[in-house]
Amino acid sequence: MGELTFFLGLQIKQTQKGIFISQTKYTKELIKKYGMSNAKAIGTPMSPSTTLDEDRNSKSVDEIMYRGMIGSLLYLTASRPDIMFSVCKCARYQSAPKETHLTVVKRIIRYLIGTVDYGLWYESLENFNPKGFSDADFAGDKLDRKSTSGTCQLLGKSLVAWHNKK
Repeated sequence: MGELTFFLGLQIKQTQKGIFISQTKYTKELIKKYGMSNAKAIGTPMSPSTTLDEDRNSKSVDEIMYRGMIGSLLYLTASRPDIMFSVCKCARYQSAPKETHLTVVKRIIRYLIGTVDYGLWYESLENFNPKGFSDADFAGDKLDRKSTSGTCQLLGKSLVAWHNKK
């Protein structure tokens, strides 16, 4: 049967030092699918100054396309926790997406252009010290005053679980 190298869109590379899981092929296909192959890469998935809201004054965009982009990006978070917060923030506006929301989604894709080969590295260690971290704001959403929280769990230096929720 052989060594596992590909599973449900995840590329898996096993070595003596550990296991690397990525979605490089899927990421490249996503960039091409949404016509951003020639876009310039950017250093972060979302600007720290970005504040998203309903933006009723902005022009509406195609809901089906926007939802498809969000779905594709959510699938990518299986090996890319670095985009989780930004994608989840954009996912809140799937029922009535505006140009401002689409601009932020496209920025996430531009970030992916420069980080196509990122993934998760699970080092072969004898000492797996479990660690967990969490953070939350208080009533951070301007519209409904709900809080956003996030957690991550590590074994040694390897991220094994993460979560973001409004």
